[in-house]
Amino acid sequence: MNEIKSLSPQTTGGRIKSIIGGSLGNLVEWYDWYAYTAFSLYFSDAFFPSDNQTVQLLNTAGIFAIGFLMRPIGGWVMGTFADKRGRKAALTASVLLMSIGSLIIAVTPGYKSIGVAAPVLLVLARIIQGLSVGGEYGTSATYLSEMATKKRRGFYSSFQYVTLIMGQLLALGVLVLLQRAFLSEKQLHDWGWRIPFGIGAILAVTTMYLRRSLQESASFDQHGDKKDALRGTIKALTRYPKAVFTVIGLTVGGTLAFYTFTTYMQKFLVNTSGFTKSDATLISTLTLAVFMLIQPAFGLLSDKIGRKPLLIGFGIAGTLSTVPIMTLLSHTKDVWTAFALILCALIIISGYTSINAVVKAELFPAHIRALGVGFPYAIAVSLFGGTAEYIAFRFKNDHHAEWFYWYVTICIALSLILYITMNDTHKHSKIEDP
Repeated sequence: MNEIKSLSPQTTGGRIKSIIGGSLGNLVEWYDWYAYTAFSLYFSDAFFPSDNQTVQLLNTAGIFAIGFLMRPIGGWVMGTFADKRGRKAALTASVLLMSIGSLIIAVTPGYKSIGVAAPVLLVLARIIQGLSVGGEYGTSATYLSEMATKKRRGFYSSFQYVTLIMGQLLALGVLVLLQRAFLSEKQLHDWGWRIPFGIGAILAVTTMYLRRSLQESASFDQHGDKKDALRGTIKALTRYPKAVFTVIGLTVGGTLAFYTFTTYMQKFLVNTSGFTKSDATLISTLTLAVFMLIQPAFGLLSDKIGRKPLLIGFGIAGTLSTVPIMTLLSHTKDVWTAFALILCALIIISGYTSINAVVKAELFPAHIRALGVGFPYAIAVSLFGGTAEYIAFRFKNDHHAEWFYWYVTICIALSLILYITMNDTHKHSKIEDP
């Protein structure tokens, strides 16, 4: 990693090493974050004893949502820190917070041992992790976009979602490995679910030290006075209301669709379609693997034809296909049919996920970029992505599961209106602005 320090960010080697270094930390952050939802099927009864699986999952999803509600605070605090002190310092701090949250979950006794203190500590852990992820997204999106060349910015910044998905895939991969090779169903329920959180804590600490060797972004070093009192502040952010509104609007439909067909889908396959936990995990793992691999292709396409066509394509296809796909999924019992339907949805969503980071970064000048990307994005994700599972389980518990399909469709349609009316940031980028 010391090589990263010595290479200029203007060289191809320097850029690639910096992007890889930043991406590795992003992978670990998202592994820790998604380990919670991947293993919630096994630890929900340890913290919320109940005879009703839907109620247990509803309570666990509620705490998942609490973690998301902390993300705007994390986006604000870490975004301000990144704009004032640098992208590298903020990226290092965010991964430290994640390691603390994972460690708390790994060692917290269950409800039977310490009573209500168990779910309280689980809430605390998710609050800390929410602060971490809230800061990670805006800072890493800014860092990757700034380290990339103008002609390949969509391609290189797409690796944020490659590593994000890879983190989720790694969490599912650990689950598949434990399910099929090492532990019985009972062992996973009793204590095996603690293993991934212990792994995550160790990886996060290791990544924290690696990130200290990253090279600082040239945009942060060269653009603007770092001693400016307004640099990285909410007051400075209010000067860009249109950009802030654009970040929120383009995120609403995309984040809800993403969390519906990734984190929630594993539980949907078990709780609605009737698949076994093992089959549901396998389906989710296979679809995510393909989803991850196609992100750079969409990012590269955006460098050729612009960002706007991809967003509009996602908006139109997502609006038309969400209800049919989820309706068919709710009735299928075939593994490969479920795989094909989910993959179809994820290919559509790639029009958003592959480029949403670079689109947001291109909206803001350097002195407010990390805060401008992270804070409004975290608000939209908290309100729509973080509550996706909770709303889905609530509708199902009230015997109106299909209402959730329409909820997702309406949100995508609302974002489509913005996609059609916004400027193409590929042609109007502020990353090169002085």
